[in-house]
Amino acid sequence: MFIQWVNKYKKQITFLSGALLILALIVNIAGYYDIRQTILIITTVIAGVPIFIKAFQALRMKAFSIELLVTIAVIGALFIGEYVESAVVTFLFLFGDYLEVRTLQKTRSSLKELVDMAPQEATVARDGNTLTIPVEEVVEGDRVIIRSGGKVPVDGSIVTGQASLNEAAVTGESVPATKKQEDNVFSGTIVDNGYIEIVAEKVGDDTTFAKIIELVEEAQESKSKTEKFLDKFANFYTPAVVVLSVLVYLLTRDLHLAITFLVVACPGALVIGAPVSNVAGIGNGAKNGVLVKGGEVMDKFSKVDTLVFDKTGTLTKGKPEITDIKTFNGQEENKLLQLVAQAETISEHHLGQTIVKEAKTRNIALDQEPEKSEVIKGNGIRVTLAGHVLAIGNRKLMKAEAIEIPKDVADYAVEREKAGNTAIFASVDGKVSGIFSIADQIREDAPKALAQMRKNGIKKIVMLTGDNKHTAELVANQLGLDEFHAELLPEDKVEFVKQLKESGHVVAMAGDGINDAPAIATADIGLAMGEGGTDVSMETADVVLMADKLMQFSHAYSLSKATIRNMKQNTFLSVGIVFVLLAGVLAGSVHLASGMFIHEASVLLVILNAMRLIRFNRKDRREESHVEVAPA
Repeated sequence: MFIQWVNKYKKQITFLSGALLILALIVNIAGYYDIRQTILIITTVIAGVPIFIKAFQALRMKAFSIELLVTIAVIGALFIGEYVESAVVTFLFLFGDYLEVRTLQKTRSSLKELVDMAPQEATVARDGNTLTIPVEEVVEGDRVIIRSGGKVPVDGSIVTGQASLNEAAVTGESVPATKKQEDNVFSGTIVDNGYIEIVAEKVGDDTTFAKIIELVEEAQESKSKTEKFLDKFANFYTPAVVVLSVLVYLLTRDLHLAITFLVVACPGALVIGAPVSNVAGIGNGAKNGVLVKGGEVMDKFSKVDTLVFDKTGTLTKGKPEITDIKTFNGQEENKLLQLVAQAETISEHHLGQTIVKEAKTRNIALDQEPEKSEVIKGNGIRVTLAGHVLAIGNRKLMKAEAIEIPKDVADYAVEREKAGNTAIFASVDGKVSGIFSIADQIREDAPKALAQMRKNGIKKIVMLTGDNKHTAELVANQLGLDEFHAELLPEDKVEFVKQLKESGHVVAMAGDGINDAPAIATADIGLAMGEGGTDVSMETADVVLMADKLMQFSHAYSLSKATIRNMKQNTFLSVGIVFVLLAGVLAGSVHLASGMFIHEASVLLVILNAMRLIRFNRKDRREESHVEVAPA
């Protein structure tokens, strides 16, 4: 009970001891020496209690803490009658701790801002009534109403209305996004203007926003290799300081010198320097829509020298459109489109969904479901539908199905591919009946993002794609990539990433987090891109880009380097100050109170240095590339 009371009123204890020190100074000026000594002893006891408690708790855990060193020093100072120094040391330690907590809260401000953005209430329509309920009571399937200025309380899809949404809480992007019927919206985003009704699909801890907060909290608690080393180092260093202080006393017979040595050698700045950099760096990423999963990931990411990209949805926008449908063997275009679209309803692949979307745009009925279906990974699908056997996919699928591709059909496909299209072959009952040409666009920010990453230390950029070699070559040439490899299966991508790692490269693989999951998992750093994130990407990748922009990738890479650089600065600064202080103690120019003051100042210095990461690259991150590029 007493310990809880002390911890609760630690701030008040700090300021009371400060006030008593001022009172002691006034009494001393007035000439009341004995009263001054009494006040100083009372100050030492009051300010020392929180320190002594933490030291005792550490001893019970068989650990040597900084509080234990200070406790030993204060008891020694009281023993030799140095009441001024004992009082000043305890006050400075408590006041330094108070300032550390305040400034550390600022380094965690990004996470706090995220938590504060979490919606608390939701307006739902149930049984013909409109109710306002706590967000925890919303269930899947509820119809949720969000008006202008309101926060989206759950993940869901729009069933009615249209609105402009600020998605900064999820994606880090301040530019509002226009959302209409059937679009997905995410918890934590804000309706700037408009009115929407959504069907709740993910609620509570399952929402994207809740997962972001959870991942950032876990990441900020996880430790880098530097932090783990410093923790181990502190376990040996702290008791070693006690031993050295005893040696100093034995050699000099000067207890005051030994006590001062004990205080100034405290590894406070050294222990806190790396964690605070890690917290600030991860917080910056979270605020800018980049989830970096911990200190070790940040450390490894900073060493990456080779980038591997998937093409569709990564280097390109991932919003392909049908540019042409060519039919053969007397097939009628809309009839073939209907058959193929109905077959593709079983596929989650973006190219298949593009065909389905085109059929819906043309108001073609998709009322028949496949009788039999099989997804051939990396090649296409095989379906039995309406009495027909369909094979829809690439050349490899046609070959595997023993379907002959006539020369005129093959020539047409190559011609479309050279123009930047993906050619999808559609065969009906063993004969090629049509080719669907689908084109995607290179991301506007891709040239600038790749150029920035090369400038920051990337030596090699490679594209791996399941698409045809002609389209792949066109994209690679436009973006100035070092290598490209086309017509690959997921296992081929994994093998290529393994080869890069074996040849000494530190590899980051970026993909959509679903089709490329094996290669992402194989790389040193797996990076998933996808607006709002997917369950797969958020769970498996080391880094997740929530806004689906390559400039975020560039920001994440430069942030990792800045964070590790900041961590090293703090480590060198901490060690340097300790050596200077120890030299000053042995030279007789640093005393107990001044040593503690400099020690606490060094702790604040490393925290303030780390806080620079909160504002890192803010201006550059918001710049938008306006480079015009041709279709891929």
